[in-house]
Amino acid sequence: PVIADCDSGYGNIHNVTRMIKKYEAAGIAGVCIEDKVYPKLNSFDDRQQILVSTEEFCAKIRAAKMAQQNDDFVLIARVEALIAKLGQEEAYTRAKAYVHAGADAILIHSKEQSPDEIIEFVNNWDVDAPLVVVPTKYPTLSMEQLEKLGVKVSIYANQALRASVKAINDTFESIINNKSSLQIENDIVSVNEIFDIQDVPGMKQLERLIHRQPAN
Repeated sequence: PVIADCDSGYGNIHNVTRMIKKYEAAGIAGVCIEDKVYPKLNSFDDRQQILVSTEEFCAKIRAAKMAQQNDDFVLIARVEALIAKLGQEEAYTRAKAYVHAGADAILIHSKEQSPDEIIEFVNNWDVDAPLVVVPTKYPTLSMEQLEKLGVKVSIYANQALRASVKAINDTFESIINNKSSLQIENDIVSVNEIFDIQDVPGMKQLERLIHRQPAN
């Protein structure tokens, strides 16, 4: 199943309604929207993080749940109160309201290097809704520890992107320094593997089938 990060829902309740219909029709299993203004800042940006009111975000949640067609489709409500330095009480109050508005799960987010505020929130959570975290800034907290705390989902949101950037930089640095790609050939995938990802074998099979058909 695929979960899509949909920022703050791309606008008002009408944008959220359209978003849910489009994503669900595309086969997405669930979406995550957050309680910040649109357009939003990345949560790790050091500029001021501005949240919408609890009432406005609850309206988006209700609109999303009214728009969905499949009962298995999941709406994750991301709480940015800790990111905005509004404290545990505000984070809890918002999260509880979002569950009552219809959210299927709560993503509690933090940009602290220490996992302490996440642990505090999880330990205080007494609402019947699963918790989701994104441990980008506090990688010392393992999946096993999160599971013991009661967290149901850990999202590793940007590690693949960051790894890709490093791999690209390292690859071209080697090519430039060695005046050849020979030294890194064993560390990169073959062209045939790229063809497999693109389903080139399937394309060839289709071509063979098409050319076997008699002309009208």
